[in-house]
Amino acid sequence: MQKNRYTPQSCGKQRESMHNVGPQMKARRQSLILDLIDREPLSSQEQLRRRLLKGGFEATQATISRDIKDLGLVKRSGDGAYQRPGTESSSPATLLGALEHAAAEFVRRIDRVQQLVVVRTGGGQAQALALAIDRARLDGAVGTIAGDDTVLVIASNGRRAASLVRRLEAYARR
Repeated sequence: MQKNRYTPQSCGKQRESMHNVGPQMKARRQSLILDLIDREPLSSQEQLRRRLLKGGFEATQATISRDIKDLGLVKRSGDGAYQRPGTESSSPATLLGALEHAAAEFVRRIDRVQQLVVVRTGGGQAQALALAIDRARLDGAVGTIAGDDTVLVIASNGRRAASLVRRLEAYARR
């Protein structure tokens, strides 16, 4: 039986080849991340991780977090999906479309108490929805407060709150 012999030179070559693969793998992984976010709305690191896995890359949350930072990705208003920096459009129609998409994806339940509208979402989705509501500048919505799974929309009066409920419910059904 032959023993494996490790010399300082062979260890150096092994380390060198590992370092050559690392940056190449990182570049390919980051390229795939950019392709994925350009093609579909991905709003969480877990969604990115699953899509990367389907693309042949196993990555930890920490690695994905570093990639997001390295690529300068930002969250899009409305649906909270990752996007390249500087690609956001701010036309009213686009912002309303983003709200419609976010409501359809995130809204679970809507209640009203006088001039307050309480919108329940899935975990971690409330802030993206609140941002979409704020950016769409819905008539009658004075402002929003978001937690993890709840958005409080403050309306100017009870009548406007009722109108906001109808509008958000319509978006959520799409």
